Amino acid sequence: MEKLESNDVIAEVRRKLDIVQVISEYLPLVQKGKNFFGVCPFHDDTNPSMSVSREKQIYRCFSCGASGNVFTFVQEYEHITFKEALSQLANKAGVVLKNVTYQKKNDRYEKFYEIYSVSHKYYLNNLQTNLGREAKKYLHNRKIDDAMIKEFGIGLSLDTSNDLVQLLEKKGYNLAELNEIGLANKNYDLYNSRIMFPLKDLSGRIVGFSGRRYDGVKENKYVNTKGTPIFQKGNVLYNYYEAREYVRRKNQVILMEGFMAAIRSITVGIKNVVSLMGTAMTKEQVNLLKRLSLNIVLCFDGDGPGRQATLTNGDELERQGFQVRVVELSDGLDPDDYILKYGSESFSSLIENAIRYQDFKIKALKENVNLNSEEEVSNYINRVLIETSKIDDEIRRELILKSLAKEFNIGYNTLEKRLSTYLEKELPKKKENKDFVIKIPQKKHNKYELAEWHLLYYMLMVASVRNQFEQGKFNFSTEQERFLASEIIYYYRLYGTVTPADFYTYLQDKKELLELLDHVLALEVEEVEEKTIDEYIRVVRENSVNLEINRLTKMIEEKNDPLEKARIAERIRKLKMGSE
Repeated sequence: MEKLESNDVIAEVRRKLDIVQVISEYLPLVQKGKNFFGVCPFHDDTNPSMSVSREKQIYRCFSCGASGNVFTFVQEYEHITFKEALSQLANKAGVVLKNVTYQKKNDRYEKFYEIYSVSHKYYLNNLQTNLGREAKKYLHNRKIDDAMIKEFGIGLSLDTSNDLVQLLEKKGYNLAELNEIGLANKNYDLYNSRIMFPLKDLSGRIVGFSGRRYDGVKENKYVNTKGTPIFQKGNVLYNYYEAREYVRRKNQVILMEGFMAAIRSITVGIKNVVSLMGTAMTKEQVNLLKRLSLNIVLCFDGDGPGRQATLTNGDELERQGFQVRVVELSDGLDPDDYILKYGSESFSSLIENAIRYQDFKIKALKENVNLNSEEEVSNYINRVLIETSKIDDEIRRELILKSLAKEFNIGYNTLEKRLSTYLEKELPKKKENKDFVIKIPQKKHNKYELAEWHLLYYMLMVASVRNQFEQGKFNFSTEQERFLASEIIYYYRLYGTVTPADFYTYLQDKKELLELLDHVLALEVEEVEEKTIDEYIRVVRENSVNLEINRLTKMIEEKNDPLEKARIAERIRKLKMGSE
């Protein structure tokens, strides 16, 4: 963790930002009571378990334990250093960072990011030279103009050269590293004569490339960066970094199959879009989508494989709690070709009028059904009824039943009776998934532990409790609690005030104390009353006496000298009488 000299600057940045507003830019939050809740981005969360407190300016996940202040969240979410998170948030808060020094974090992957940055500049330059004329002509023919080339950082790898490897070697990067991170293969340039599309991680750093053949040579159309220490294609979504703000505004994310479809959509003004990386959707990508929005539109290719991908991914996303809608593209087209053929207005209309996933699935179920086969028709009707049972709207369910009854000449009551059996099976799932069901695990703690944690909480908030601790009117039973109390006192003397969010930053290198602080700040404390504080102090002192009596009792058992035993017994008597 990087250390910054100016705590005042850090505190100023933190105080000018609202943690609820900042986190809302990364993931959807819903207010429940005085706190806000959302799906935790730091583990495989299917239920909103992250609580964000506007009052304390901290967050905490009740499931995985992730916690911290606004700096911690941005740092962990974007996988960046503390200094980088501070810089981002200072810019957002309008605070100029002056005289802030830091110790650079020793990150072996920083060199890999540097290599990709240099490589990207090399590819960009190639496209602008005479050697890039044919590639540029190809892009222009595909309706990718110079503005799009610049916006998406499109470049060019040259034909059968080894220029990039040689350039990087001259800059001091070794061949083993270039092979490891997928820019070289057996010490030679991996990409030759390809249009290069940069791939970014969650923080917007280039970590890979997709190279497309453009010269008609019969070779793999695309060559993508292999899995490396900084890039796994199943762990990223194309355009994720850029789409976040647009998704937040729309409260909706559009998912596509390939990055060319995403690029085309973005250029016609549809910017809340991300795409898979040419692979089946992974669990990690589902979690990334949860970070964006639980409202999702699937816009896959209109051909057979695209429709099948819609069904496969739609089922999984619904299981994960998403509200799923679907865009159906005619003529088997992909979004890129559809926009080029029918225009942006037609495509935008399809997005705006995307149909519910169940409607799409019911329609798809009928494909390839032999309507002359009673068995196939029966199976089809049952599958439609199963999907209908997932629909909450009674009117829509009735319309589907009437349509089935009319089309297949079946009694409405027969269909309604069968549907009711499916509805009974579906009801427990709906109750479980309805709205935001916030499950906070209730852990039991004894009264002494809770009293000590409450006093630590009050030490953060109330000067009189800090004074009583310094006067020796109470103490804590564990070394960690005593250390935390001492840190609170020291911090107060240093800065004249204590706020939980700023104290988090102060303790950033003390993991064990931070874990204890998490427990303390998770307490639901109402208004502070003097009699409540006095009662906690009484309980803590009672615990101290009991612990001391237990310690002395063990000492008596270990002693052989009768006089020494008598002396210890007398002390135990006084402790029990409250005279010591």
